[in-house]
Amino acid sequence: MPPRHSSGTPATVVLTAAGIAFTEHSYAHDPGAASYGLEAAQALGLPPEQVFKTLLVDLDGGRDKVAVGIVPVDAHLDLKAMAAACGAKRATMADPVVAQRLTGYVVGGISPIAQKRPLPTVLDASASAYEQIYVSGGRRGFDIGLAPSDLLAVTGGRSAAIAR
Repeated sequence: MPPRHSSGTPATVVLTAAGIAFTEHSYAHDPGAASYGLEAAQALGLPPEQVFKTLLVDLDGGRDKVAVGIVPVDAHLDLKAMAAACGAKRATMADPVVAQRLTGYVVGGISPIAQKRPLPTVLDASASAYEQIYVSGGRRGFDIGLAPSDLLAVTGGRSAAIAR
């Protein structure tokens, strides 16, 4: 029998239903933190390159084509690489209000898992260096750890070098 999880976010519900092993990691979130991702890495005592942030981009200048990029919290999303990975000519950062509306999660707690609607998802290739990576579990102050291959499977994503 798989372990029970206590958080009950859409991300953990989907992972549990899919039978995917994951760990839960809560920490005291500081609303004044300059970087939610770096805050998570520090609070959890993890190297920042093993903790990943979820970013949304508009592709080819339209809000109707949106994709998810997942990169280490100490890196930046390479918009040209992200566009190429999605078969687009260019990518720009999505408006945070749009990101919240499309995903159903609040900025700083956007999980790549169980978003309101499936979006093309790209995980930075550096994730393959780890047995387990950490991403937002669906709210500020809550991360989940899982295998990169499981994250790709549950999101229908692909891996590409999208961080700089």
